[in-house]
Amino acid sequence: MSSSIPDVLLGPADIRELAAALGVRPTKQRGQNFVIDANTVRRIVRTAGVRPDDVVVEVGPGLGSLTLALLEAADRVTAVEIDDVLAAALPATIAARMPERADRFTLVHSDAMNVSALPGPAPTALVANLPYNVAVPVLLHMLDTFPGIERTLVMVQAEVADRLAAAPGSKVYGVPSVKANWYAEVKRAGAIGRNVFWPAPNVDSGLVSLVRRAEPVRTTASKREVFQVVDAAFAQRRKTLRAALAGWAGSAAAAEAALVAAGVSPQARGESLTVEEFARIAEHKEGE
Repeated sequence: MSSSIPDVLLGPADIRELAAALGVRPTKQRGQNFVIDANTVRRIVRTAGVRPDDVVVEVGPGLGSLTLALLEAADRVTAVEIDDVLAAALPATIAARMPERADRFTLVHSDAMNVSALPGPAPTALVANLPYNVAVPVLLHMLDTFPGIERTLVMVQAEVADRLAAAPGSKVYGVPSVKANWYAEVKRAGAIGRNVFWPAPNVDSGLVSLVRRAEPVRTTASKREVFQVVDAAFAQRRKTLRAALAGWAGSAAAAEAALVAAGVSPQARGESLTVEEFARIAEHKEGE
């Protein structure tokens, strides 16, 4: 990165000064932990593989640490912020620190879970430091709502990162792993220490990379139908699929019939199945 622009990104003093001026105290309720390290945000942008032609959507920009780094690298950035004070302040921060790129920035003041459209060109990438308490639903909603998002890099709680990137057979493989895999190839992309945040969280953070599947999961079942099977299988994850899917299928016998038809052992458990196997089970539900 050019040394001629060393000061556009926010450092610890800048963050505290901005927060004080706005009367902002990070809240646990919204999972707010602001990144105060410029090297970390540049590393996130690098790891995300942001290109000069990318339209990046960022969820939860906060005071703008990552937003500024994204604006350095992307064609344009759209940030979705739920907090009234932060949403009102961010455009001024961008204009003050990166005036030549301010026209490339758009703010959407909304809850990301309610966003169904974004202004301007469709996003090609999602890069975000996601609030820990809503990370998975927000991620899945954005991937579902904006099919043009090819590459995603999110910073989440380390435990959530492990779950999202888990493979079948892993102890932490579950609903988030399968549903994320419906959309994308998912992998861990690094660890983030606690000292780059203010306030420092009491958990470690991890980066997760998601690259949208070149070909969607091949199935005649709808996403909703497949996800119903996934939810049922993991709602009682200690049970065999024959038992866990009895409610979904209408009876244990009907569940067994669907499993056998799908080529899946009725004695298997949800944690051993790929997203493709869940899709096959959904296809064989009686009456569908």
